[in-house]
Amino acid sequence: MQMVEFEEERHLTKVHDIYNYYVANTTISFHTEAVTREAMRANVRNPSPRYKTYVIEVEGEIAGYALFTQHKNKQAYDVTAEVTVYLAPEQVGKRIGPAAVAFLEEEARRIGFHTLVATICTENERSIRLFERLGYEKCAHFREIGYKFGRWLDIASYQKVLGKEA
Repeated sequence: MQMVEFEEERHLTKVHDIYNYYVANTTISFHTEAVTREAMRANVRNPSPRYKTYVIEVEGEIAGYALFTQHKNKQAYDVTAEVTVYLAPEQVGKRIGPAAVAFLEEEARRIGFHTLVATICTENERSIRLFERLGYEKCAHFREIGYKFGRWLDIASYQKVLGKEA
């Protein structure tokens, strides 16, 4: 497995397809309608060099993507990033997630982030177990914050303090 920086022309179609699979079939994404290519481009292309998207490649094929996004749009939060990992459905369960998160943590330290946050739908037990195994602690639980597929959904936030000084 290798992580490479997102290149729009080379990666957008597959990243877009992966994300829209989760929109249509799961509560992992809180979008209720397919995301356009333009919206996907905006989601994975951040004007700040601190917030990057990486593509996960396995044997030359795109297996998923992972990214840092801004936690909140206020300067004091600049030491924190949200982390997200999406795998192609056929790649789930192949131990790619832990390696992708480890890569993100290493990059986060290099960039200078102090804390990482993962916000997860509580129905996504696989992601919750992944982040807990990797040392993330549950720090928030929001009840009935989304509505999809005819039911109310909760989200939980998990954080890991990396410890690098700001």
